[in-house]
Amino acid sequence: MKSASSRASRRALVGLCAAGLAAALTAPGQAHATPRPPHWEVKDTGAADVRFRGLAAVSRGAAWLAGTKGTVLRTTDGGASWRNVSPPGAGELQFRDIEAFDTRRAVVLAIGEGEASRVLRTEDGGATWTESFRNTDPRGFYDCLTFFDRQHGLAMSDPVDGKFRILSTRDGGRSWTVLPSDGMPAALEGEAGFAASGQCLVSSGARDVWLATGGAARARVLHSSDRGLTWTATDTPIPAGDPARGVFALAFQGRAHGIAVGGDYRPDRTSPRAAARTGDGGRGWTPAAQPPPAYRSGVTWLPRSGSTALAVGPTGTDLTTNGGRTWRTVDTGSYDTVDCAPDAACWAAGEQGRVARLER
Repeated sequence: MKSASSRASRRALVGLCAAGLAAALTAPGQAHATPRPPHWEVKDTGAADVRFRGLAAVSRGAAWLAGTKGTVLRTTDGGASWRNVSPPGAGELQFRDIEAFDTRRAVVLAIGEGEASRVLRTEDGGATWTESFRNTDPRGFYDCLTFFDRQHGLAMSDPVDGKFRILSTRDGGRSWTVLPSDGMPAALEGEAGFAASGQCLVSSGARDVWLATGGAARARVLHSSDRGLTWTATDTPIPAGDPARGVFALAFQGRAHGIAVGGDYRPDRTSPRAAARTGDGGRGWTPAAQPPPAYRSGVTWLPRSGSTALAVGPTGTDLTTNGGRTWRTVDTGSYDTVDCAPDAACWAAGEQGRVARLER
């Protein structure tokens, strides 16, 4: 157990980090003073042919990546070097989400129709992997997974028989069970999740979980307070009405405060309302007064910051310091997903093997 002084030191450090983000982040090319303000520092992964949409930030020193071509990378030295720990024979799989408990234990999700959707688990830092779930229903297409703790987690599939399908584990991802669909509301015509950043299904606390949707006439967020047994659905103001539009990522701080980001992922289309926020656990959503200027696929709160969060997408990174009411662009690099560790270290990942850590 950490001492009171240790906890106080961590809270002070996180507060300083949040203050630094709020005051000092600048866009690339803008003049800056010495020392350099907080910024993304790109790390060389040696995987320029891989797109990383799965990311699990463990700490400032450790992170896991999951991407195309069945690729999983892991660093334990802050990104100075990356170990290829890809599961053998996984070259045809598309990994889109990874959840890590520490530097040795992680669960990764492969997406796709039918048997392309799989879950694999490692307990030895990726030296060996065990396939714990393979979807045998050709109508299933799994998009995201999340964990409440080291034992309990969920994965979600696009609608099957008119409802989103939820997969549950109680043993850290070693085994999975499809939950009954009785408590799941009917899906809208064309409604689905987006496997863009591993953040279309997110949890907070011991029992609350939220699911993001798009592709239908309305972009919705579904919420469950009993680990996926029963759900309620709420419309959001994020653009919908097209298969390429909707809510792509969610982030929650506690049970009440949440942010949704998305828009239209096509590069030639605008996304005028790319973010929304909630203060009541997702029962109601309010559009950002000043949203990001374009589609965003990933979002995360800075731990214990109160109101600071980062959103990323192919055209840049945006920062909010007021809980999602207003956003400003602070970097123009391309990233698909972003995640912050408990020690407030933030990582981002995306196309062409691009990975970065926020440096302060």
